[in-house]
Amino acid sequence: TSITSAKIEVNGVHLHYQQTGEGSHAVLLLPGMLGSGQTDFGPQLKSMNKQLFTVVAWDPRGYGKSIPPSRNFPPDFFERDAKDAVDLMQALKFKKFSLLGWSDGGITALIAAARYPNLIHKLVVWGANASVTQEDVRIYNGIRDVSKWSEKVKKPLEELYGHKYFAETCEAWVDGISCFAENSDGNICQQFLPDIKCPTFIIHGEKDPLVPQAHAEYIHKHIKGSR
Repeated sequence: TSITSAKIEVNGVHLHYQQTGEGSHAVLLLPGMLGSGQTDFGPQLKSMNKQLFTVVAWDPRGYGKSIPPSRNFPPDFFERDAKDAVDLMQALKFKKFSLLGWSDGGITALIAAARYPNLIHKLVVWGANASVTQEDVRIYNGIRDVSKWSEKVKKPLEELYGHKYFAETCEAWVDGISCFAENSDGNICQQFLPDIKCPTFIIHGEKDPLVPQAHAEYIHKHIKGSR
């Protein structure tokens, strides 16, 4: 039941991950914007069934303890994270695994499931979106200044990163994600959704302040057989 913490070199960067359990079903937990395995999935690492599952939580490059490098947001950052995530699991010798992705980690999981169908067993996403609308950009700009965040959300991230890195990376994320609004239909990963063949479960929080529910409905509509 112990949780191991380690780094492994993947695609030229040292990615940090935590691992627990000895079940035959491997699952990767993918955190959201600025998140790490520990900040976003502490309860899951502690409480998921260790007999059924082998649970891995990762810190994407530039997040959590996967620094250096510093986090940046080129136009393909979701595809980059998807490749890193899958290559990490392969480096850890998992032949097939499921993805549980939250927020940005949900977008990353959608792309990974579409691009690497032979490796992905099942998919669960929540708080994810496949496009960015002008309304979304307005919402994102509302969180640009981290000094306005609630203490509860801000505190663990300030402890993880220090104020400067946290504040600068949040601004860079807002700029990076807002760029998708300039694409046709604000596209992030719409074209990938029909390629997802694994069983998919989509969850959405009724009070999600960042992602309007229409995004979850769009993803459900475009992934065949999803629930």
